[in-house]
Amino acid sequence: MKRLTLAALVGMVVVCSRAQSPSDTISGKTHQLQQVDVDADVVRRGVSATAPTHVLGRAQFLTQGVTDFADALHRLPGITLRDYGGMGGMKTVSVRGLGAQHTGVSYDGVLLSECQSGEIDVARYSLENVARLTLTVGDNDDIFIPARHATTPALLSIQSVGLPTDDCRPHVTAQMRVGSFGYASPFLRYEQSITPHIALSAVGEYTYAENDYPFTLTNINLVTRERRTNSRMSAGHGEVNMLWTPSQQHRIGAKVYYYDNSRQLPGQVRYYTNVSHERLHDRNAFGQLHYTAVLSPVFSLKWMAKYNRAESIYKNGPVYGLVNDADYTQHEAYTSAVVLYRPSERWALSYAADYVYNDLRSDLPTDTRPDRQTILQSLTAKFSSPRLTMMGRLLYSDYQNHEAEGNGARDFDRLSPSLSLAYRLFPSSTHDLYVRASYKSIFRAPTFNESYFFHFGSTSLRPELTHQYNAGLTWRHAYGRQSSVQMTADGYLNRITDKILAVPYNMFIWTNVNLGKVQVVGIDATLNARHHFTRRHALTFAANYSLQQAENRTRKSSPYYRNQLPYVPLHSGSMAVGYENPCLNVVLHATGVSRRYVNKEHLPDTDIDGYTDWGVTAYRTFRWRQHSLEARFDVKNLFDSQYEIVRLYPMPGRSWQCSLKYAF
Repeated sequence: MKRLTLAALVGMVVVCSRAQSPSDTISGKTHQLQQVDVDADVVRRGVSATAPTHVLGRAQFLTQGVTDFADALHRLPGITLRDYGGMGGMKTVSVRGLGAQHTGVSYDGVLLSECQSGEIDVARYSLENVARLTLTVGDNDDIFIPARHATTPALLSIQSVGLPTDDCRPHVTAQMRVGSFGYASPFLRYEQSITPHIALSAVGEYTYAENDYPFTLTNINLVTRERRTNSRMSAGHGEVNMLWTPSQQHRIGAKVYYYDNSRQLPGQVRYYTNVSHERLHDRNAFGQLHYTAVLSPVFSLKWMAKYNRAESIYKNGPVYGLVNDADYTQHEAYTSAVVLYRPSERWALSYAADYVYNDLRSDLPTDTRPDRQTILQSLTAKFSSPRLTMMGRLLYSDYQNHEAEGNGARDFDRLSPSLSLAYRLFPSSTHDLYVRASYKSIFRAPTFNESYFFHFGSTSLRPELTHQYNAGLTWRHAYGRQSSVQMTADGYLNRITDKILAVPYNMFIWTNVNLGKVQVVGIDATLNARHHFTRRHALTFAANYSLQQAENRTRKSSPYYRNQLPYVPLHSGSMAVGYENPCLNVVLHATGVSRRYVNKEHLPDTDIDGYTDWGVTAYRTFRWRQHSLEARFDVKNLFDSQYEIVRLYPMPGRSWQCSLKYAF
């Protein structure tokens, strides 16, 4: 079976590379391959999608008062963000109670990876070079995608700013942002079409922050005002992008990315001392190549490749009798080939084959040098009519594990089906009502930490299996040219079996086992409205609400049976109200989360209080000729709320940020 899989992958690339390209169409219509960022088209696909799809573009970043990547994720329903506080704190994303390891994150069409822990730190990415964020729960309606995109229950897609193709002038965007607690972040982007067929861009960003913000510490009856210490961060990232369109039928894109972050780790708040010597230095570099070709009126080909290297260096100063320092390095080599076949305007078929190689190395004496080879194949069929869309997918996954100093984790393979549909009710030019339903079966492979970490890991682990059920609707209505409203509502059921849990192996050692069962029942709802009083005066409103009842269903005899999962709030949501006018645009926004528990025990001292975080944004853009200057001022945590997202990691109180952005 493995030889057949590899043969199919190689054969598909060879056959397709020899195919002719007599036309620039895939369905009888002209298909331009040059990149054009049209947010309206993306939103339209989200309205009619067979699975819940939520889109935030650059316009929404401004009109909803979004200041950073974590802030943007709060504007999306069903997301639980685990935030360790401050500008340099780690931030991971969980969708619908499934956990951060079940959430995929892609960057310009290629999935990001973290084979050691399985959790993507979204704090590494900046919104300044992002054109659009798209959250899809279930299967994406775009079937012209790699097989790896189908391996997660939810996918967060990051699309960077597109390259220019309409002129050959240089375009520069420069921004300077400063704020509380020693925060400063310059940003520079240069882009230019060298010829009508070749475009280049270079992006550079640096962020520095002391993060020495004050917080309130309560020790029984003693209440003191403290400051975070050992919190400084110094991070930078740069990337170079290239787009080559030799013809309308062919498109080649390339990206080289580098990230470097040297930061201090304040750790948990402790009574009577704030001394910490922990340091963490992260480096990440990757290069990716993307090729798309229209081979005939019915065939299209997509091929991509990526190499990724990530290094994590942890230092904890002198610890008597112990060696706590550790260096970890992981590598990934990835390639994918996808063929799209459209025999008619209503039918489309795609086949994708992916290969992934991962390894992890460390300088610890317990390092066993694990690696993994993954082969993925997906076959997808889609039917589209003016009112009905149906899609079915079958994913085959084959994981082969190896360990240089041991026997390695168990190998496994599995078939994972999914099915989704959407139907349009009451179609009209100003009124849309779509209903949708979907099912997806998928699993998560154990991470290298879960399988190999000294004493803690277990090589006999099975993958976590997830079943997703969703039913929902989208309603959109336009009231003339002045007003519009869009609402979505989805109810869902998630069941997870063979959940990986840490249990005591003996009095001193814990290990991972497949014991857990989880059931998540919830509702996601969004509302977006806009009203124009005049041509230059408008009121915008955006809100989302999520109910997540994520329960432990492992054993009925357990005292923790039906307890809410740790750090998953029962209620969460956000809202933003904006007033646009010629003088000064103003946005009032808020994020709210209900009480959460830090572990499976529901006791008075194991909970974290809920919170509401308010903010205000004021901005104005000045334009002349082809130049623009944007001035913006933000007040975050307006009412100075003292709260935690992760236990004993206090979040900053009231703070401010100011930015100037110049573009031509």
